[in-house]
Amino acid sequence: MDLGVMLPRDLPADQVLPYARSAEQLGFDELWVVEDLGFRGGIAQAAAVLAATDRITVGVGILPVAARNVAFAAMESATLAELFPGRVHLGLGHGMPGWMRQVGAWPESILTLFDEYLTALRGLLGGGTVSIDGRYVQLDQVRIAAPGQVPPLLAGVRGPRSLELAGRVADGTVLAEPVTPEYLRAARARIGDVPGHRVVGYDVAAVGPDADAARALARTGLTWIGDPDWAVHIDPLPFAAELRDLRASSTDREAFAAALPDAWVDQLAITGTPGQGRARLTELAEAGADAMVLIPAGPEPLLALDSLGALV
Repeated sequence: MDLGVMLPRDLPADQVLPYARSAEQLGFDELWVVEDLGFRGGIAQAAAVLAATDRITVGVGILPVAARNVAFAAMESATLAELFPGRVHLGLGHGMPGWMRQVGAWPESILTLFDEYLTALRGLLGGGTVSIDGRYVQLDQVRIAAPGQVPPLLAGVRGPRSLELAGRVADGTVLAEPVTPEYLRAARARIGDVPGHRVVGYDVAAVGPDADAARALARTGLTWIGDPDWAVHIDPLPFAAELRDLRASSTDREAFAAALPDAWVDQLAITGTPGQGRARLTELAEAGADAMVLIPAGPEPLLALDSLGALV
């Protein structure tokens, strides 16, 4: 299983390139950048960290398909793939419904858009001349200067029908945090038995010699997991109902995270000593993860990154 790390979306600008170089020096296989509304653009971040590093694969997680015309998305993606061959993975997804509605870009049928978009994008990146008269995607004899080698296109989705579609149209799937063995098995079942389909999981992570101190840091990354949007992550867990009850009875997100039993934190994050963290990664690999991307927890991202290097 490949091991990656996430570039925090709110990392100060002067730390972005040092963080990327450190991830490469520590031996991580992948670095994933985030495109969340109000923060930094995914393509711009990917270009910067690719240019600042030599080896590490850079994943873009994720580009909301409703936010960009597919031809222009193909131009940007082809540029990355041509300048940095073999080092780019493209995550594409629905985007968070709330964010997409804020910018007036949430379609009536996100599945139809996603299907049309990935089909058109793959054709354009492959160097073909593409015409499509779809419900959402319209192209008339469009061709771009592309290297002809399509970078892996991964679907950043979570719902059951979206996962089924990912198995049909994408090269892989990106599963947002928290990713547990239970959620992995459920997602794999929805994706189907597709040869070569790569599943990438995100998880909050904090490890160190003091397991309790590491767990305390991991809690800071779990404040939001009881929110309704994460139901599909929580449903497969044996303590799903209890977790929802705890979230409902907590005064705020911080109180909820503080009240999580230690055993739940250990299931929802990669935490503890480095040995415990490696054991959890083994469980995730056995459950179907081809790569895990660690989200460093705590107030000091560069220090957290160094600590996570113990898992490489």
